[in-house]
Amino acid sequence: MSMITSTTWVPRGFAAPFPTKYNFDEEEFERIASLAKLQLDDAKEDLEEAQDEEAESSKEPKSSKKAKTPKAAASDEIEIDDDLKEYDLEHYDDDDDDAEMGEGQQMGMFGNVKSLAYYESNKDDPYITLKDDAEDDEDDREELQILATDNLLLAAKIEDELAHLEVYVYEDEADNLYVHHDIMLPAIPLCVEWLDIPVGKPGVEKDSAANFVAIGTFDPDIEIWDLDTVDCMYPNAILGQGGNVEENKKKTKKNKKSKRANDEYHVDAVLSLAANRKHRNLLASASADKTVKLWDLHTAKCAKSYSYHTDKVCSLAWNPVESTVLLSGSYDRTVAIADMRAPTESPMRVGVESDVENVRWDPHDSNYFFVSTENGIVHYHDARKASKDPSASKAVWTLQAHDESVSSFDLNPVIPGFMATGSTDKTVKLWNIGAEGPSLVVSRDFDVGRVFSTSFGPDPEVAFRLAVAGSKGTVSIWDTSTNAGVRKFFAQKMPSKLTGEVPVEDRLVGVADDESSSSDEGEDEEEDSEEGQDAHSMDQDED
Repeated sequence: MSMITSTTWVPRGFAAPFPTKYNFDEEEFERIASLAKLQLDDAKEDLEEAQDEEAESSKEPKSSKKAKTPKAAASDEIEIDDDLKEYDLEHYDDDDDDAEMGEGQQMGMFGNVKSLAYYESNKDDPYITLKDDAEDDEDDREELQILATDNLLLAAKIEDELAHLEVYVYEDEADNLYVHHDIMLPAIPLCVEWLDIPVGKPGVEKDSAANFVAIGTFDPDIEIWDLDTVDCMYPNAILGQGGNVEENKKKTKKNKKSKRANDEYHVDAVLSLAANRKHRNLLASASADKTVKLWDLHTAKCAKSYSYHTDKVCSLAWNPVESTVLLSGSYDRTVAIADMRAPTESPMRVGVESDVENVRWDPHDSNYFFVSTENGIVHYHDARKASKDPSASKAVWTLQAHDESVSSFDLNPVIPGFMATGSTDKTVKLWNIGAEGPSLVVSRDFDVGRVFSTSFGPDPEVAFRLAVAGSKGTVSIWDTSTNAGVRKFFAQKMPSKLTGEVPVEDRLVGVADDESSSSDEGEDEEEDSEEGQDAHSMDQDED
C-alpha cells in the first residue's frame, strides 16, 4: 500500500544551499534521551502493569521442583548420536563461568566491550586503513545542494505500512522532480505545514529565518523537524504531552491513560495545522478531540485551547490581513470565524450541508472565504455577513464541483480567480472565478488515484505549477500554463508568463520511476472542449 495524504510547498530562498548531515554527538544523545523519556517511562509502566496483572491472575501453587528451560527439557528427550558426542552438544548453550578468553578476560554478553575504543574520526582509528576520501565527501555535498531557483515540495506518505515525509526538490527549468531526503514518522501523517522559524534549534536566533516543518499524525503529538538537516533520528521539538517531560514526571497512571480533552495538549489525531505568517511564533492545530489549540513555537507550549466545535475539527486557515482571525471547519457542519485574542467570545459561524473537508481564505480579498464539503460542493462566503447562528448564513455562490468529496482545493496566490479542486472521484478540475461565479476550464485524471492534495506553487516563477497527489502514492507537478484553456482565461492576468499564440506542449513532471503519474499525449485536446462551460451545467456535460 502506498498513499500520499498531504503536500505543501516551500518557497524559494529558504532551504539551505548545502543541507548538513545529522551529527549524533553527546549533546544530541542527551537531547533525544530527554525528549524520549516519556515514551520510555510509559513503556516501563505498561510492562509493570502487565506483570502485576499476570501475577494476580496466576493462582496455581508454585512447585518446589526446579523447572527446566525448554532447551534443557528437550535435550533430555533427544538421543545424541555417537559421532556427535565429541562436540558435547548437550551443553552447547550452557554458561561457562570458568571459560576464559585471550589473556584471562571473561567474555560477557556482548564480548569484551570495555576494551573497545571509540574514535571521533576514522582518520584516528589505527585499524581503519581505508581513509575517508575528500573527493567522495565533495560529491556527496554536491548531491545535497539546493539551488536558489529550486522549490521544495513536502509530501506526507505511507508506503508498505511505513510512514515518512518525503522532501522533493523541484527544478522547474530542468523539468526535474526527485526525492532529496525523507523523515521517518511514528504514525500515519495527516497534515503538513511548512514553518519559516527555527524551533528547538540551539545556537540560532529564535526569530531568524529557517526551514522547518510541522507534522500532524494519528498520534496526538505534533512533531517539528529541521528540513536543512539530513538523516535526523528525532524531531527538534514535540508539541503535546510527549514533549513536556517535566510536566509528565508528575502524572499518575490514571491520568496517563485519560483521553479527555484539556487545555495543555491534544488527546486525539491532529487533522490540520496552520502557521501564522505575521506572528511567526504562532501555530494553530485542529484535532479529532474537537479542540483548536494555539502553540507558541518559542516555548513549544500550548498558549490557548478553544472548544467551540462539537465534532472533529478538520481544517484551519489564518486570515491573510487580519492576522489574529482564524477560520476553522468541522464535522459538525459549521465553519467558525474566531478572533484568537477573544477566547471567551462566541465566534461567528456559517453552516454547510455536510461535513467540512477544507477551508481557505480568498488570497486576493480577505473578506471572503471558501469551504469544500464531503458532498462535492464548494461554498463561497462573505465573512462580514456571518452571524452566530450558522443556519442564518447564506453563501455568495455554491458550486457542485464534483460528484464525490472535494478532498482538496487551492486558490492561486498570484493569479486572481484561479482555483483548483481535487476529489476522491480521481479528477482534478481547474476553475475560472468571474464576477458571476465559477466556470470550468478543464478536468483531468492524473492517474494518482483518489486525489488528496492539490496545491499551487508559492512563487511567481512557479505560479502556474500545480502539485497533485493521492492514493497511489505518486506526486505530479503540472504546468497548467501549457493548457490552452488556462492560457485563454489567465494570459491577460499574467502576460509576462504567457506570451504568444504558439501552442505549448503539455508539461507534466513526476519522479523518474513513477511513470504511472504521467498522462498520455493529447489528453488535454479532448478535455479542453469542456472549457468555459457554466458551473451549473458542468456535471451533465461531463457525463
